[in-house]
Amino acid sequence: MITSSSNPKIKFIRKLRTKKFRNENQLFYIEGPRIISEAIDAKWNFEQVFYSRELITDPYSKQLLGKLLELNADSFEVDKQVFESFSIKDGPKGLAAVLPQNTYELNCLNEDNGLWIGLDRIQDPGNLGSILRTLDAVGGSGIILIDQCTDPFDIAAVRGSMGALFSLKIIKTNSHNFLDFLDKKNIPIIGTSDNAVYDYQAIQYKKDMILLMGSEREGLSESLIKGCDKLVRIPMIGKSDSLNLAVATSICLYEIFNQNRKNERKK
Repeated sequence: MITSSSNPKIKFIRKLRTKKFRNENQLFYIEGPRIISEAIDAKWNFEQVFYSRELITDPYSKQLLGKLLELNADSFEVDKQVFESFSIKDGPKGLAAVLPQNTYELNCLNEDNGLWIGLDRIQDPGNLGSILRTLDAVGGSGIILIDQCTDPFDIAAVRGSMGALFSLKIIKTNSHNFLDFLDKKNIPIIGTSDNAVYDYQAIQYKKDMILLMGSEREGLSESLIKGCDKLVRIPMIGKSDSLNLAVATSICLYEIFNQNRKNERKK
């Protein structure tokens, strides 16, 4: 049992809170019964498991610990104080894990593989987590992070996704490679802009497509705007001049979802 918070393995966990360290090691940290259960169900690989029997009190968590200990991962029991020293939660439940990051290349994009979101320089990990959650809710395939985006394996993004991170593909690329790759593909790209001509409900969305959303502060870059087949806007009549990015993305996603659901019913 690990009884010291200065143990190298515990220090390693704390360092995973920084993006640089996560990227260097291609690992990330998760904590809590729900998110761990989602990762197990998605058959995600586990590198390390940390647990404190003193904090595992409910039957569900005890059952989950049994599943964790059966995985092909290094498992470490720690005492209550040590677990609390690295926990990211108030009232920790005694279950945590370190997982390998899992990302994909652009060549996994095909013309018939569903709904994707491209995010241009998004900065808020909470927004990213919410977008992942909504995309999963509408049956989307994955997220394309373009240029300098926030880290999808940031604790806030992982927590905000409510487990959706484990069921969606994540691609990291830059705008040049993104546009160059899609120039050879027949995948519709619909972008969003305050200056767009079309209302977001005024066009027909295909089942297999990419929805492009711009950064919280600057919107879509000029090069990505030029790469879109069409641009749409969300009308606003109040005093606010913008919507939260995750909210705006959700509005567009559910319009796409509802249109295609109606089309399926007509068949």
